[in-house]
Amino acid sequence: QVQLVESGGGLVQAGGSLRLSCAASGRTFSNMGWFRQAPGKEREFVAAISRSGGTTVYADSVKGRFTISKDNSKNLMALQMNSLKPEDTAVYYCAAAPPGYGVGYLNRRYAYEYWGQGIQVTVSS
Repeated sequence: QVQLVESGGGLVQAGGSLRLSCAASGRTFSNMGWFRQAPGKEREFVAAISRSGGTTVYADSVKGRFTISKDNSKNLMALQMNSLKPEDTAVYYCAAAPPGYGVGYLNRRYAYEYWGQGIQVTVSS
C-alpha cells in the first residue's frame, strides 16, 4: 500500500521559515514533488525532484526561497521554505509519480499518481 505522509507544517510569521517532510512507502517512485492549494484556488505546482535527486524544478513564485531535497536511503523528501510570504499560505501536498516518468514531467500535475493528505502552512503578515 502506497503512503505519503507529510509533516512539519504550521503557523509562521512573514519572513520566517518552515521545513516540510514527506515520508514515502509502498513502492518505487520516479519523480516526487510538492503542490499547494490555497482557498478558492486551483492546486498548483511548487517544486519537484527527480528520482536521482539530480534535477530539481521550481515554480517562479518560490525560486530562491524554497529548496527541495530527498534522501533515497530513508524514502524521505523535504521542502525547506525560507522568506515565507502570506501568499504562501496553503495546504501543501506531497506527490509521487510511478516509474517511467522522466525529468520532462517534473512539473506536470497529471504525472503524479500518488498524493499525501496535505498539511496546512499559514504565514501571517
